[in-house]
Amino acid sequence: MASVAAAMKAKGFHVTGSDSAVYPPMSTFLAEQKIEVIPAYAETNLDCKPDLVVIGNAISRGNAEAEAVLDRKLRYCSLPELLKEYFIRGKRSLVVSGTHGKTTTTSLLTWVFEHNGLNPSYLIGGIPNNFTGGARFTDSEWFIIEGDEYDTAFFDKRSKFVHYLPEVAIINNLEFDHADIFPDLASIQLQFKRFINLIPRNGQLFANGDDPNITPLLNVTHCPVKRFGLGPDNSTQAFNMRYGPTATTFEIPSFKFHLNMVGELNVRNALAVVACAKHCGLSNKQIQGAFDTFKGVKRRMEVRGISGGITIVDDFGHHPTAIRETMSALRLKYGNQRIWAIFEPRTNTTRRNVFQKELAESFKEANGVVVAQIARLELLKPEERLDPVQLMNEIKATGRPTAYLPDADSIVAYMKKEAAGGDVICVFSNGGFGNIHEKLLAALGGKR
Repeated sequence: MASVAAAMKAKGFHVTGSDSAVYPPMSTFLAEQKIEVIPAYAETNLDCKPDLVVIGNAISRGNAEAEAVLDRKLRYCSLPELLKEYFIRGKRSLVVSGTHGKTTTTSLLTWVFEHNGLNPSYLIGGIPNNFTGGARFTDSEWFIIEGDEYDTAFFDKRSKFVHYLPEVAIINNLEFDHADIFPDLASIQLQFKRFINLIPRNGQLFANGDDPNITPLLNVTHCPVKRFGLGPDNSTQAFNMRYGPTATTFEIPSFKFHLNMVGELNVRNALAVVACAKHCGLSNKQIQGAFDTFKGVKRRMEVRGISGGITIVDDFGHHPTAIRETMSALRLKYGNQRIWAIFEPRTNTTRRNVFQKELAESFKEANGVVVAQIARLELLKPEERLDPVQLMNEIKATGRPTAYLPDADSIVAYMKKEAAGGDVICVFSNGGFGNIHEKLLAALGGKR
């Protein structure tokens, strides 16, 4: 939403916004763009009689401004609708979807196009370090967009990606997530099936051929389908992977690629990019040139600083699979150094007991685990709630230090006592988490 607000302003619109909780990096980004953020929802925010109100998918009925929009019969739409009608229509739309890795894959694909002079429009659900923001709209024929399966708005319960007019679609992986809106895996697969049905006959679907949750969706005849992955049945197959602490190499039959990223998760992300970029006319050499200069994405294994000899890493991971894969990559990068995982169970899925067992297992590469108190747990039915006592007991049973603490300040105090020079602390959260990264850097610099 913030990225599109900036892009709309660049096109000449006067843009303001309302939000009850804005935090970095987006709050910083909006301030730099000189876009006013009103820090509370109120009917009076609409007294300027806006030409259009774009309603985010976090807004529900009962919100003061949403109710006023309906009462006053103001023109409104969802963010995906705005994108479809104002920016995507008529373009060659490349949509990157999947449960994990969407932001990194979209950022890498966009940089491949940008590095090779194609000047693509793009919308990414994060801030890629090769660009100044998460969105840009150009006169290029190419539009590259991160396709989220979460619902569109309170008035449109379809997944966001059904609005994105895909010519080429990537499905990186598929797992159960978003337990607040999807009852089971089958309901998510249905949304992806609807997404696939929108690909034109002259389009292309690239799908992870190693993922059994995707396979049932690929029996389609209306568009070409190609599989990518590590297994031998994929048309784009990676082999001879070499994982190092700062870089990774992998091969396809005609070329050897080098990535300045670590872990199998990033091989899979890069492989999707290779398949898509080659389909769109780019050569292996052109793709590698972009890989050489790719700088990653904020909040994806991002080193925020080193203080008192302790490295602070920020990661957006909030699903057990994402946490597990990031932990594996961190272990490759930092070897035998002691790695602490700090986790904020903030999403509507991780606050529930859907992944009670999987969450404990996702931290197996960590030497110590700290979990923040689960927010708004009382709003869930008792039988739905994640059991923090069980979670901590399962981790503690492996002999590692664990703590369940109420907030960022208490976690910082704990880490100041427990962490030592040479340690790595990775913070997993998809929110602001009380500015914990800066607090850790400040506190650990004064360790004794």
